[in-house]
Amino acid sequence: MSELREAALASKAWPFEEARKLVKRYQKAPPEKGHVLFETGYGPSGLPHIGTFGEVARTTMIRRAFEAISDIPTRLICFSDDLDGMRKVPGNVPNPERLEQHLQRPLTSVPDPFEEYDSFGEHNNAMLRRFLDTFGFDYEFISATEYYRSGQFDAILLRAAERYDDIMAVMLKSLREERRQTYSIFLPIHPESGRVMYVPMKHVDAADGTITFDTEDGEEMTLPVTGGNVKLQWKPDFGARWAALDVDFEMYGKDHSTNTPIYDRICQILGGHKPEHFTYELFLDENGQKISKSSGNGLTIDEWLTYASTESLSYFMYQKPKTAKRMYFDVIPKAMDEYHQQLRAYPGQDAKAQVNNPVWHIHGGNVPVSTLIVPFSMLLNLASVSGAEDKDQLWGFIRRYAPEATAESHPDLDAAAGYAVKYFNDFVKPTRTYRAATEAERDALLELRAQLAAYDGRIDDEALQSIVYAVGRDRFDPLRGWFTALYEVLLGASQGPRFGGFIALYGVDETVALIDKALAGELA
Repeated sequence: MSELREAALASKAWPFEEARKLVKRYQKAPPEKGHVLFETGYGPSGLPHIGTFGEVARTTMIRRAFEAISDIPTRLICFSDDLDGMRKVPGNVPNPERLEQHLQRPLTSVPDPFEEYDSFGEHNNAMLRRFLDTFGFDYEFISATEYYRSGQFDAILLRAAERYDDIMAVMLKSLREERRQTYSIFLPIHPESGRVMYVPMKHVDAADGTITFDTEDGEEMTLPVTGGNVKLQWKPDFGARWAALDVDFEMYGKDHSTNTPIYDRICQILGGHKPEHFTYELFLDENGQKISKSSGNGLTIDEWLTYASTESLSYFMYQKPKTAKRMYFDVIPKAMDEYHQQLRAYPGQDAKAQVNNPVWHIHGGNVPVSTLIVPFSMLLNLASVSGAEDKDQLWGFIRRYAPEATAESHPDLDAAAGYAVKYFNDFVKPTRTYRAATEAERDALLELRAQLAAYDGRIDDEALQSIVYAVGRDRFDPLRGWFTALYEVLLGASQGPRFGGFIALYGVDETVALIDKALAGELA
């Protein structure tokens, strides 16, 4: 056994813990279908949001972990429930009034408000695939509309008709009394209006594979359950999909967790083997509200990628999936810097530490070398004091700090410089607040200025940090007050980088001039 596989089998990293459940699932015999099937689901009622990406990213991490400890082939499918009826018009689309007349029609039968695709469902599916392709995910896309209408779900639908009473018994236990009166696992699609109908069944004929019901207008109608004439309600659809496709693993948000026994039991009634599950906590916006596709709150994938790398987003998704996380713009700098810290640590780690390092899971073991030699947070502060409008201005400081660095040799640094300028101008600059120094802080700043003005040593982070530290140590208790003063008086921020490193990057003479401006009242 290789050193890496041995380390992976013992790793406490959550993707390996989940992967070992799948290994146990097939320890007696490999799957008859010849592979382990991972699935992620997507409800295209609105534009794909960052939580959708997180589901695929995390599933991919578990898939890679499984491949490291098992020789069984794997597949990942992304299933879009695009035959679902549009219950309300999303608030973040153009021309919303055009969609009002199409309520309750399947999303793939609703016109695209963006006028780019044949339907709203196809538009949202295309958005999802574009987002996933941006990150290089290895997945297969499946449309519910295609599977229902092409007959690929016919066998499971006929079995659902045959075992209708058993599935209904499971569902009715979970419903309030008034809902039980009208509930059916089957949702007929009206052959003329095309609307998905929520009506009770008068008769389910398992032998003929048909259902009989009264439409909302009171007309009795009989339809076959096959060929896309009906779809399953979303909870039965979960379990039926697992049974039809023989899914081995699916993760979903905490809001689905109470339904897990229902999904599992329906899968078993339909002759399937319930998959392994993983429930993650929800993503929240800046106000602590759940991120929603229809309301469009929280960050989008495109917004994150405007200010940071794809890998930093994957790093954010790796962290503590069982903990609810606030996902707004202010989490980006920390994710960028921590991702590169882990990259730098990786080469010096043994196999045990490497498989526990988030970057192993982000890159599937093929971990690149970081070329971000200046932290992102430092670049933000540099953009702040220099007033940089583009990354070329930052490179003027970077080349003096690291003469060997170029955009070609340090692509991470070059990209981060561009991100930092955008992030500073959009988020930091509008909220920057400088304050005047107190008398004690003024005396300390004058001493720091004097020592920097007299400094003729090598431009070195540690040497300059020692000067900053020594000035504050004799004047501030606790010392944190000194660094807070530096950030608030000189940078207009409540926190900041290691100040010695900042001086080395920005320049000793430039820092002296910055102190002079602050003490002259030109910043506050």
